[in-house]
Amino acid sequence: MDRYIPGAQEAAGDDRLPRTGRDVPARDIRARLGKRPLVLVGLMGAGKTTVGRRLATRLDLPFRDADIEIETAAGMPISDIFAIYGEPAFRDGERRVIARLLEEGPLVLATGGGAYMDAETRTKIAAHGVCVWLKADHETLMRRVRRRSHRPLLANPDPEGTMRRLIAERYPVYAGADVTVESYDMPHEKVVAEVLRALETWFESQERAA
Repeated sequence: MDRYIPGAQEAAGDDRLPRTGRDVPARDIRARLGKRPLVLVGLMGAGKTTVGRRLATRLDLPFRDADIEIETAAGMPISDIFAIYGEPAFRDGERRVIARLLEEGPLVLATGGGAYMDAETRTKIAAHGVCVWLKADHETLMRRVRRRSHRPLLANPDPEGTMRRLIAERYPVYAGADVTVESYDMPHEKVVAEVLRALETWFESQERAA
C-alpha cells in the first residue's frame, strides 16, 4: 500500500498543493486503470460520494454509488432495509450489488462504510479494481455526519461512541486498501488532486515492481 498524506503545505501556511499533486494528468491515471474500476472505501462521512463524483468527472468515467444501487435494487431506502430485514440482509444485498458493479469495467465506485469489511467483497475488489481508502479522524467524521440523519448505524443514544467503535474495528481492515488518502475539511477538488497524486505514486511502484 502506498500512503500519501496531504496537509503538510497547509500546516506550513501554504495552501498550494504539491506540484506533483497539481500536475498529475487525469488521462494518465485513466489509462493506467485500464478496465479496472476505482473503488473508494472508508467510514460514513469520509467523502466517498462527494469526492467520487468529482473524481469520476476528472477521469471521464461513470460514477456509481453502491448505496444508491442497493436502494434501487431493493425498491426502498437503506434505513427501511435495516428496519424491516435487518443488517445481515442488507449486507447480503450489498455484497451482490458490488460484485455486479465490479464487472462493469472502468468506473468510480463509492462503497458503503461496511462493504470492505466483507472478506468476499475485499477479495473481489483486489482482483478486479484499485482500492482507495479515504481516511478521516473521528471529529471530522462526526462533524460531517451530523448534517444528515439517515445513518442507520448511528441511530442510537451514543453515536459518538458508535463511531469510535467503528473506527477501531474498521480502520485496520481499511488499511489493506491499495492507496490511503487523508480526507480533511478542505475543498473537494484538493482531495481529488491528492487521490490522483497518490494513485500516480502507487501505479509507479507497481510498474517498478513488475
